[in-house]
Amino acid sequence: MRLTLRGTRLVDATIDLAEGDITFDGGRIEQVGGRSADPGKIVDASQMIVMPGFIEVHTHGGGGFELHTTDVQEIHKYADWIPSTGVTSFLTSVVGTPNALPEAQLRTAVSALEERGSGAEIVGIFLEGPYINVQRRGAHPPAWLRQPDPSETEHILDLTKGHLRLITLAPELPGAHEMIARLREARVTVSMGHTDATYEQAEEAIALGVTHMTHCFNAMRPLHHRTPGPLAAVAKASTVQGEVIADGVHVHPAVVRLLVKMLGPERTVVITDAQSCAGMENGVEFEFAGQKAQVLCGAAYLADGTLAGSVLTMQKALANIQNMAEVSLSEAVGMLTLNPARAARVETRKGRLLAGYDADLLLFDRSFNLQATLCHGQIAYATEAGRELLRES
Repeated sequence: MRLTLRGTRLVDATIDLAEGDITFDGGRIEQVGGRSADPGKIVDASQMIVMPGFIEVHTHGGGGFELHTTDVQEIHKYADWIPSTGVTSFLTSVVGTPNALPEAQLRTAVSALEERGSGAEIVGIFLEGPYINVQRRGAHPPAWLRQPDPSETEHILDLTKGHLRLITLAPELPGAHEMIARLREARVTVSMGHTDATYEQAEEAIALGVTHMTHCFNAMRPLHHRTPGPLAAVAKASTVQGEVIADGVHVHPAVVRLLVKMLGPERTVVITDAQSCAGMENGVEFEFAGQKAQVLCGAAYLADGTLAGSVLTMQKALANIQNMAEVSLSEAVGMLTLNPARAARVETRKGRLLAGYDADLLLFDRSFNLQATLCHGQIAYATEAGRELLRES
């Protein structure tokens, strides 16, 4: 059914229109800004702010659901839950398994993609590791880690059946250069992360085709004025995007602001790196890689105090990045929509309010409370007020 949201504020990475219409039908946006000659059903959205749906490229779960799983239904249940936080598409993530490749989890991720359900769209697979540096492993157990191997690269590509979109590796490891070249050839976005790479090693990796950095400042050689490390190489390279966990715990707000100034809003990707406990209260206990963990002071920690991901949601991240980085709403929205769309290689159909793009839309009231999430033009989440606005029973 064709629907027009009339007189709303329209915001994406490229526009901030105080008042305009957006018309969509059949899951696609048809017109943005002006009046449609065939508006279909008209909804007065003059008190709303409409923006593209958020895209999660680095999350491990939320709402009690894990993405590193052998249960296809768990991934689909996550897809049904996550629109309540403004997410309309995501990469389903896989990490390591003890002394072996995570083959079962990768097969499960592929099955979840091919057995498309309701809610947010799974647009690909994110593999964090296992080719990372033990010195910068963070919460990843040593038994998960492996050395890059050309034959394993081919095996992973075969397992993922063209759905691998993003992979984190440490480019200084032996064999990593060959892996980077092959993954780039396969149109996988290669991210350096969990890395002890020097500035020079990072420059080499970027020249080979690395175009992404996993959770900047976390689990990597730090930025130093005499030994600048990989962050300085990323800041210099206009082709590389950098993630930031915008919870104010993983990276101090002042350093978040510094990163956005270094990369610019157009190269900063806001992520949650959330665990299954995302959206839950302090004190909740869960497991990560067989290790006991707990939600404390707005983050997830192992028993030894190691940060093990966040409890952040993208809805909260939008407000956080605006405040921390002192950017416009349009710039902030771009960091949660268009920039991650580029990393996931879906920027030709997602991440903007543009004719021909998927009708993945968020409706906020003027106090920035999320009232409705539309995935391909269908309501995936709505408050009572949101449903009343859209006249849904």
